[in-house]
Amino acid sequence: MLMPWVLSGLGLVILLLAGDALVKGAVNLSLRLGVPAMIVSLTIVAFGTSAPELLIAIKAVLDNAPGIALGNVVGSNTANILLVLGVPALLATMHTSECDTRKNFTVMIAATLLFIALAFRGVFDWLAGLVLLGALGYVLGSAFMEARSHRKACADDEEEPEGADPDMPKWQIGTFLVLGLIGLPVGANLLVENASVIARAYGVSDTVIGLTLVAIGTSLPELATTVMAALRRQADVALGNVIGSNMFNLLAIVGIASLVGPISVDPAFLRFDLWVMLAASLLLIPFVFMGRDITRMAGIGLTAMYAFYLFVVLA
Repeated sequence: MLMPWVLSGLGLVILLLAGDALVKGAVNLSLRLGVPAMIVSLTIVAFGTSAPELLIAIKAVLDNAPGIALGNVVGSNTANILLVLGVPALLATMHTSECDTRKNFTVMIAATLLFIALAFRGVFDWLAGLVLLGALGYVLGSAFMEARSHRKACADDEEEPEGADPDMPKWQIGTFLVLGLIGLPVGANLLVENASVIARAYGVSDTVIGLTLVAIGTSLPELATTVMAALRRQADVALGNVIGSNMFNLLAIVGIASLVGPISVDPAFLRFDLWVMLAASLLLIPFVFMGRDITRMAGIGLTAMYAFYLFVVLA
């Protein structure tokens, strides 16, 4: 049973590296073509950083493993709050009281409630996919209008998106794009197939594997980003990263995957996991609306809750 674990790990590494390469290549190609950095940040970077989750969801749907597809999204959203915010807070207090994320947080909760309501239909089909993508379009449109209204008058002062390098040669841009486009499907294939093998060997469901192994793996980029943001005292980056990622997971990943094929909802999601995801999201209220910082004690609490959640799921 060692080889499936090794291949799952290899698939995850390939996914993360390929996703990073695709973002770098796409960002620099877009800027070379004259697309404003603001639009690149709202679209290409957002889609690119979620490419691993998207490829895993699509592959899982095609392989008739809906538990991995849905478990990855629900598990990632739970991990993003309890683990991705909890672990960095153990290293340094995140001064979230200095941030104003109330609007984005409210949108994230609305997206979560919409997702749960659609889940009670028993399946995420093409109709549910269109509803989720329609909500995503509204969110992106609102963000674009807000960003444009608040953009600095001088275009030269506009902050460049992550991965932008004005001096990157064309051959390097092309290399990043090729590596990303090839690596993503290869990594997704390795991870999903071997995760399913592990699930069958240990007598657990695809849903449990999606909620744990796959979800934690695809949350690693957010964890790395948030740890660095906490150490640099950039709480707005840390909290914004988690809220944006969760919103995109719910609306885009499942929305697009639902158009590829129907994703049946395991009754266990309706009884437990969806409500844990919602409860974890609501735990951010004191930090978003009440001016509380995410202290080390809060970090211990969040991390302990995630450990208990994993224990319950695996048990």
